[in-house]
Amino acid sequence: MTHARTHAVTATTVPVEAGELFCESAGEGPPVVLLHGGMLDLNMWNEQFSWLASLGYRVIRYDARGHGRSSTVAGDYANHDDLHALLTHLDVPCAVLVGLSLGARTAVDTAIAHPESVSALVLASPGVSGRPFADPYVAHHTAQQMAVIGDPDGGAQRFVEHFLRMWVDGPYREPSQVSRTLRERMHASASANVVRHARGLGAGMPREVGAADRLASIGVPTLVLDGELDSSDISSNAQAITRAVPDARHQRFASAAHMVNLESTGPFNLAVESFLVSTTDLN
Repeated sequence: MTHARTHAVTATTVPVEAGELFCESAGEGPPVVLLHGGMLDLNMWNEQFSWLASLGYRVIRYDARGHGRSSTVAGDYANHDDLHALLTHLDVPCAVLVGLSLGARTAVDTAIAHPESVSALVLASPGVSGRPFADPYVAHHTAQQMAVIGDPDGGAQRFVEHFLRMWVDGPYREPSQVSRTLRERMHASASANVVRHARGLGAGMPREVGAADRLASIGVPTLVLDGELDSSDISSNAQAITRAVPDARHQRFASAAHMVNLESTGPFNLAVESFLVSTTDLN
């Protein structure tokens, strides 16, 4: 897709409460915002960023607070308010939000807290604020992560490995059954985040809207995407959104776990393109 390279990328930092967000944008047209997963950064959207710009959209991606090149957490904050501040700064009154995992969780909260700012939602491997994690597999690896925090003897790398087991491999695969390239790429992103934002660990908590009981109030077109090999927590989130949000559509990818945009890139892109065509005006 070399034609996508003709779109110049604009990089900027956007001020938010007690910090700033690093942001990139490309293309012109209806705005689409890409929201990355937890422990990762905006580069997880490399396969979609330029491609969507080439289709005729203004594509915006940014590093959430405590991730990538954005500010380290220094106190309580709200991801949905950060996103609203970013849209206001970029003079984007309303956008399609495409989020994965934490990014989907933020997108849902934004649709509830700032409904005027959201025209449609693509929620991949979605998190939902207010819905507890119940999968024993996730609970086990989360407990292992907590146990190694602050261990100077390789604790950070073990923390990242448990992240990969949960959110790259998933509960149904061993690391050897997962694309080595994907695993190495996610390892590099997560490791860089752990190093860069270590001092923010425990420095503040995200304020959220408790979306679990408010999903039915979402009034925009919604597409839910998840992988068959993901945690039961994510499957149950996807089902809850699909049931509660009026006219929400749901598509599942058979050979993917959590990182559906990277493991099932072709089908994922096709689903997103079809949804955007049906919900945005490119004229």
